[in-house]
Amino acid sequence: MNVQAYASFEEAGRAVLKFLHERFGFTLWAITRVESNNLILLQAEDHGYGLKPGQIMSWANSLCSLMVSGKGPRIAPKTDDVAIYAQAPITKRVPIKAYVGQPIVWENGELFGTLCALDPAPQPDDIKQDETLLTLLGSLLSHILQNELKQQEQSRKLERFKAEALTDELTQLYNRRGWEQLLQAEEERSRRYGHSSAIYMVDLDGLKEVNDTYGHQAGDQLIQRAAQALRHSVRTEDVVARLGGDEFAILTIETSEAEAESLLTRIQQALQNAQVDASIGFALRLPATGLREAFRLADQHMYAHKRSKQKER
Repeated sequence: MNVQAYASFEEAGRAVLKFLHERFGFTLWAITRVESNNLILLQAEDHGYGLKPGQIMSWANSLCSLMVSGKGPRIAPKTDDVAIYAQAPITKRVPIKAYVGQPIVWENGELFGTLCALDPAPQPDDIKQDETLLTLLGSLLSHILQNELKQQEQSRKLERFKAEALTDELTQLYNRRGWEQLLQAEEERSRRYGHSSAIYMVDLDGLKEVNDTYGHQAGDQLIQRAAQALRHSVRTEDVVARLGGDEFAILTIETSEAEAESLLTRIQQALQNAQVDASIGFALRLPATGLREAFRLADQHMYAHKRSKQKER
């Protein structure tokens, strides 16, 4: 099978999983992404476990984490014969009597995820003879992934370039249409590769009062100060948009929970330095629900923040 003939990592992954299932059996073959302590299911050839792409499991409790750390073998036709696998909490909750695992790595050698298989029944020992084939397929997937991620960086730059016309005249940030285009493009990328992201919603406090008291020019200056503060808080690859009126949105790319919390602090400090009062909410993208749900939750959290501030007055 010429894996490199496939147009994308996603297509190659599906072909590999189908081939391995036909060659070796096993109820489940999967490609996963490791993100913090999460094991995210990106693709699956599942014939009995009921797992679907987007599901999240605990990395620390997985057999894959034991395999990657070198505590367990990459091929275990009978997991009961491997003490650390037989004693793992996951095998007490889920019927796993055979396991195969192969790391998928980044270009620098760090772990991206795994190519793995599970079965509720012991499997023949002769599968061990094909460890070289499994290693080769894992390496090929790693190679395809690296090339594709490099292309994706160029694709992301092209998306930003095309969206430059979709900007808000007052702030030169992306407008709502630009935001929607870039959000959709990033969601498709996150679904394929399991990227973590975060969305922030920012709503200025008291813009109407400023307009009514000092005039719309003062209100426009407040909006511009907020826009500048938000733009300077994020990285060049992140997206900042003015959705309309006093409402802004930020999409940060490949952001962990700790990084998202840190960015929230930077945004708050930048707005304070710019003498801008604002209510802020953020939410992380979850693989099972995507960026649209994170967008909704961030908006919900922002309004909760606004209400809490109003009660304090």
